[in-house]
Amino acid sequence: MSKTAPRATTTDAGIPVQSDEHSLTVGPDGPILLHDHYLIEQMAQFNRERVPERQPHAKGGGAFGRFEVTADVSAYTKAAVFQQDTTTELVIRFSTVAGEHGSPDTWRDPRGFAVKFYTTEGNYDMVGNNTPIFFIRDPMKFQHFIRSQKRRADNNLRDHDMQWDFWTLSPESAHQVAWLMGDRGIPRTWRHMNGYSSHTYMWINARGEKFWVKYHFITDQGIEFFTQHEADRMAAVDTDYHTRDLFEAIARGDYPSWTLKVQIMPFEEAKTYRFNPFDLTKVWPHADYPLIEVGRLTLDRNPTDYHSQIEQLAVAPSNLVPGIGPSPDRMLLGRMFAYPDAHRARIGTNYNQLPVNAPITPVHSYSKDGAMRYRTVSDPVYAPNSKGGPRADTERHGEPAGWHTDGEMVRTAYSLRAEDDDWRQAGTLVRDVLDDAARARLAGNIVGHLLHGVTEPVLQRAFEYWRNVDKKLGDRIEQGVRTQQSLIAGTTTH
Repeated sequence: MSKTAPRATTTDAGIPVQSDEHSLTVGPDGPILLHDHYLIEQMAQFNRERVPERQPHAKGGGAFGRFEVTADVSAYTKAAVFQQDTTTELVIRFSTVAGEHGSPDTWRDPRGFAVKFYTTEGNYDMVGNNTPIFFIRDPMKFQHFIRSQKRRADNNLRDHDMQWDFWTLSPESAHQVAWLMGDRGIPRTWRHMNGYSSHTYMWINARGEKFWVKYHFITDQGIEFFTQHEADRMAAVDTDYHTRDLFEAIARGDYPSWTLKVQIMPFEEAKTYRFNPFDLTKVWPHADYPLIEVGRLTLDRNPTDYHSQIEQLAVAPSNLVPGIGPSPDRMLLGRMFAYPDAHRARIGTNYNQLPVNAPITPVHSYSKDGAMRYRTVSDPVYAPNSKGGPRADTERHGEPAGWHTDGEMVRTAYSLRAEDDDWRQAGTLVRDVLDDAARARLAGNIVGHLLHGVTEPVLQRAFEYWRNVDKKLGDRIEQGVRTQQSLIAGTTTH
């Protein structure tokens, strides 16, 4: 059987290369010559082959797949991606939030769940997490929150005292911290966790009727998690465990899937609901707004070039297709600017021209020039014009339906409603959702976390923070910390 001839090495310009091993020198023992353009190309490219890592969500992995609509939700949205019997190609990226690019996959951290749908109306992007809520509700605090979870300025170490200092001074974080410190804070694999939009979005149907919606991607593999001990052990054994698990599962044909279900709130009900339905730190009770099935997301194709297909993947919540719009959720509105701006800074102004980010629909925009632009531009390059350039179709694709608002320009919190406190839903999670074993693990995880360098003033606030969530839990945590402190002190004195 004849073998296929090996492909000949070329430069990046396609020119044949004379050697993959030897530089051009003056004789076998002389100096290297500067005009060895292939050597220079190899070294210069190597020095520049990394793009800056993401600020949060730096460590992650992903895969390609499809979304198949299995139910009729056309009464709520006209978006093509969600019309019955539609199949849409997609890419998804899973990630941790606080860890750097080389950090262990199994650290206790929320997991990102970001999806890009290549729809017939342009790209629809959803950025979410494996939790239905978040730590804060105003984007003014987002940068400060992320920095509190990162590294100190003086010793470049992550610091539990810094984390708890921020959390205990931000009571709106309690619901998310209760999730983070519980079982779901360390999923066993990405395949065994749910994904949530977390944010509330607007759906608009063909008649122009508006609804509020939350997305729930329910894992078909079932929820599984690591205990803290198991996760610590795995972090030592295989820092890339989640990345490896997803890639190998798809490679062997074990395609993971999630069933998309949504909660729908009638537009007018949001105005008088008992708490602010756009507050990112709160969930909508299923008793009020039950889950409605939409379809199934399946991952069945691994990337072949991680850098170009996953590392340079750019998902932005500002990518909203007809039939889907934003909501008054302040965090969502802030992210609609922050995400595309981060992509322009990290990858380049023309990041949407990269194949993984490019839509399957034709692009007729007035964007022009910039580094690494390769799509050709033709005149006219301005609007309005009388030269035959593209024109907005305001009749078919006007701005997404919005909501009425007025008032003075102010810097203030959301208007408070009857149940808009920071502790109620976290307490419900602890008392009514978790069983005794899960509550014990939650308390043990918190105690273990607080024992690592948290200073006494912050400890006192942490105990009170958890008593506000649930008095029994707060008392249990303080007792656990004091007991361990006494044992440690006794050990050091003998």
